[in-house]
Order: sequence, then C-alpha cells, then structure tokens
Amino acid sequence: MAPVKFDDIHKTANEALSDDYQTSGFVFKTKQKTSWDGAVLSSQVDLFPAKESCMTPAKLTWKLPAPLGFSAICIDKLEMDKAGKFKLEASTDKVHPELKLECKSDLADISKITAGLTYTGVKDTQLKFETKATKPQDFVCEVMRTQGLATFGLKLTPATLTPATLTSPEVGARITSGPFFASLLAKEAFGAFSAHGLYKVSSELKCAATYNVGGKQNGQGAVGVVYQCNKSTSIKAKVQQDQSFSCSVKSAISPGFTLLGGGKYDSKKGDFTYGLQLSVE
Repeated sequence: MAPVKFDDIHKTANEALSDDYQTSGFVFKTKQKTSWDGAVLSSQVDLFPAKESCMTPAKLTWKLPAPLGFSAICIDKLEMDKAGKFKLEASTDKVHPELKLECKSDLADISKITAGLTYTGVKDTQLKFETKATKPQDFVCEVMRTQGLATFGLKLTPATLTPATLTSPEVGARITSGPFFASLLAKEAFGAFSAHGLYKVSSELKCAATYNVGGKQNGQGAVGVVYQCNKSTSIKAKVQQDQSFSCSVKSAISPGFTLLGGGKYDSKKGDFTYGLQLSVE
C-alpha cells in the first residue's frame, strides 16, 4: 500500500479536530450517481445567505469516470462555484503501471494550468511532482516512504531550493501503533513545527490534540474528542487556544439522509454561532 501524501501526514488526528464542524450557516448537499458512464453530480447550496450574496449561492460538481465513454481519462472534478468560477481536474493511470498523470485548470487563465504525476512503482514509496505548464520552475516535489510503523517524507518547492534554504526542505513523519497516532511537520526552514496526536480510548471514543510552534500559527492548538454513540450518530467537541468551544452532532437519520449540526462559543468575544447541514445521497 502506497504511503499518504505529504499534506495528509497529520490527517488521522486532523479529521477528528477539523472535519464535520458545521458551526455557521445552513447548507444543503446532494450527491447523485447517474447511469451516464458512472458520472456523479454533486451540489451544495447555501441557504439564507448574507444580504450581499445572491439568493441561493450554489456549487455544482461533476465527476466523469469515463467522459463520453472514453475510459482512458477520468474527469475527477468539473466544478462551478457560487462565484461562477470553474475548476477542472483530470487524470489517467493508463499510460504506465503504477503511474498516474494529472492536470488541473481554472478554465480561465492558461498560466494557472498545472500538470503532475504520481509514481508508486517502488514498494512502500510514493513520488509526486507537480508544476505549472507555462512556468516549469514553479513546482512542488514530494517523496514519501513507509517503514514499519512509521511514514516519513519531504516536500520541495522553489522556496526551499534557494542557497539559504537548500538544506531545509519541509519534512514530516507519522507513526501509528495500536491505539496511538502521532505526527510532526517541520516547515519554514525548521522554523515552524506542527504536532498532532490521537488516542483511541475504545471503539467508541477518540481523543485528539494539536499544537503549533513558530511561524504564522505559533501558539495555535486544540484538544478534542469524538464519541460514536451508535452506528448512525457521532458527537464531536473541541477547545481551541483562543478559548473557543465547538461541538457537533452528525446523524444518519435515514439511508441516504445525513444531518450535521453544530455550534461554536467564543468566550473572549461572547459570540455564539450555529449551523446546520443536510446531505442527501
């Protein structure tokens, strides 16, 4: 099994602290698989938006596994957001075994077209490279490796290849052992560190924490818990360094219908916000 991407090193703990917190706004989501070569249509509508927004700001996303019956290319995302801007992401894994080629565009500016590849032909290793088509020197390269319980890797960008930072790429590592998970990321020439941890107390209860030292996010952190009440309902809560408290409840009220609601209280400002999301698949 290939290692995770560099940006997903902390994902196991970060999901417990960041995902499924609908603490503001009202959202309606749908996802429908069609009979048109397996195409999937997703939509997201913001209900009761701010006065300066349009009445029903929406985002539409298509996934076309075999566009027009051509299975060699997959349109992973064809999206139009509420501002009328587009995103196109396409890929193919038919060129060579263990090699995936990708292309991304906003369908507006040719200078923003990016091309990339992911190679997993080396056991327990993943190589990724992405660059702007019209500016090859603007690239991102990462190497990830799994060794036993640990996964580690590095990420290179033009900013990390200057004479002053040539020996200081972004590096990261994670380890999973039984109920324990921990990760550490080092960025900005080892001037900024981000640590994440998660402990699975039982099959129903998880505890997670994160803290940042140095850089723009210096001092930011959070502690949270996730409790799986039953097969269809889970509760999440967290406290952040800014003395804000957030909680969320997610419930599959019926097959295909998922309700997500939450709130956030900022003790410094005395503000309370809440939100609700209904997903239909």
